[in-house]
Amino acid sequence: MPDQQQSFDAHQILDAVLTGAGEASAALGTLRPEVLAQTRSAYDALYREPQVLPAPVLHALAAVTADWQGSGVLAIWHRTQGASLELTAADPISSNPALAVLRDQVDLLSISPALATLADQERLAAAGHDSRTVVLISQLVAFESYLQRLVAGLAALQGIDVPSADAPTRIPRSRGRAVAHGGTTPTGRTRPAAFTRDQLEWEPWIEVPAEDELTDEQRESFASKASVNSVYFRMLSLTPGITRARSELDNAIFLPRDGLPKAERELAAAVASKVNDCIYCASVHARKAAGFSKREDDVDSLLAATLERDADWIAAQLAPLADDQDTRWNAIIDAAAELSRPRPAAVPIAPLRALGLSDHEITDLFTAAGFFAWANRLMLSLGDPSLPA
Repeated sequence: MPDQQQSFDAHQILDAVLTGAGEASAALGTLRPEVLAQTRSAYDALYREPQVLPAPVLHALAAVTADWQGSGVLAIWHRTQGASLELTAADPISSNPALAVLRDQVDLLSISPALATLADQERLAAAGHDSRTVVLISQLVAFESYLQRLVAGLAALQGIDVPSADAPTRIPRSRGRAVAHGGTTPTGRTRPAAFTRDQLEWEPWIEVPAEDELTDEQRESFASKASVNSVYFRMLSLTPGITRARSELDNAIFLPRDGLPKAERELAAAVASKVNDCIYCASVHARKAAGFSKREDDVDSLLAATLERDADWIAAQLAPLADDQDTRWNAIIDAAAELSRPRPAAVPIAPLRALGLSDHEITDLFTAAGFFAWANRLMLSLGDPSLPA
């Protein structure tokens, strides 16, 4: 249990996560070492290795994501890393249409990834952005969404508040859209109309390298997760350094046999996918949660929950997700759902501790839910789920 008075704050927790600075190292004690290592590797690959966009643009777009998602810690961090003032300003970008389109995409994916469409990708292409840039932007918003939730969870365990950031005043392109459940994909296949534990397929909206076009670096970036016949991972290999760290992070969160039971880590992933409205990810991880727990009816109850959504497709009330669940799953679902909001607020720690979960187990829960702020945004922004042929 944390002391009542801490000698560090949320800014120092972020600094410790990314750089190993010692002031808040105590806050990282419940985090699996490999999760911490791969989080740092992903950050370094994104911002410290050469990319198709310059670092000031990347840091600026990350600051925009932090503004939309309410993270004052990340908003300040990225602005102090040399973020482009043109992109972080509230004003429309009239002098550089290519940058304006990138910021529009970041606005969309930060708060409403389920509303992304093929037309958004076509708009990026029309502005001159190739597939590598498109995947990089999705990776950036997705990684920052994970990082924010990691810091928020670690801070909550210490009883520390995370400073808030004001959302931009501009209206995002998502406003007033409806999600595209059902219907057909661009290739004519049938989209799933509802959440399910059935196995689904997925197809990209952008050009993906063929198997024989992959470099050794690209193959190695997802070798621990999939074979080269996975179109999804071949697509992500366009950002190989980030994808390599992400693949290892995924394994570090979900494969260990100790800590929070695997069924409940998978449950947290399914909850995040429901909040973000990602039918594909929910199908995979609800299937795993049901398989590990043998509680098919309880998992199906989660999938069937109806969430009323506003004009930006944000679910205001998340309580229906935990209806008819037992006390333990109710607390786990509530915590994972709160952490998965576009602007996560007070994550409920006390009910988890009251049930006997250790802080190491609660950290497993937070990293599982937080990782799906990353996974969902990739799936939702770069392609469509479909029913098997």
